[in-house]
Amino acid sequence: MIPIDTTQKTSPDVRLLDALSSENSSTRLQAALAAGTHPDVRFVGTLVARCAIEPDFYVRDMLTWALTRLPSASTVPSLLVELRSEVAQARSQALHTLSKIGDGTAWPAITRSLLHDADDEVARSAWRAAVVLVPDGERQRLAEDLVAQLGRGDRKVRLSLSRALVALGDDAIRPALRTGLASADPEVSAHARATEQLSRDPDAGFDEARRIVALGPERAGGA
Repeated sequence: MIPIDTTQKTSPDVRLLDALSSENSSTRLQAALAAGTHPDVRFVGTLVARCAIEPDFYVRDMLTWALTRLPSASTVPSLLVELRSEVAQARSQALHTLSKIGDGTAWPAITRSLLHDADDEVARSAWRAAVVLVPDGERQRLAEDLVAQLGRGDRKVRLSLSRALVALGDDAIRPALRTGLASADPEVSAHARATEQLSRDPDAGFDEARRIVALGPERAGGA
């Protein structure tokens, strides 16, 4: 593990930044692990900044973990700033981290523009964060926003959207799903049917729902 010795004259933030900038992904991973093992609010800016550019999934995951080890009062404001970044990964990773922190005060920052972001990874992260952070009184409105995107993207994107809708609960999604089920667009209606099946039986319905989304409207319609 990369030691973070706060007794040295060089600031721990600078040493952490050096380790996180290493060309070696194992070194970066160990640095992120060290930051989470020895949480220090002085690391917030460095960790958040690295999330925006880190190419390795496992290192990004460890960066998120390190941030969850810090007080949300220190991390959430920095993450909210990232939601306005022009860098898609910065937005996506900030949303992912907010979903792990679970601080409901971040809910107002989950804007409609993020939920409909043109970048699929940002949108998927926004959907996951939204269903974690949404207040009970906003669930149905969120469901309507998500249902408006039925038929979007590839199989992975569609499954993410279906899972997000199911996580909101039947009471929130059933009225909104009626719009999708009645859509004249066969891809939208097929996606709505898949989501409805998942909501009825998440275990038994998963494979069938996945098949419907994967096959597309013409073949799914004859299933």
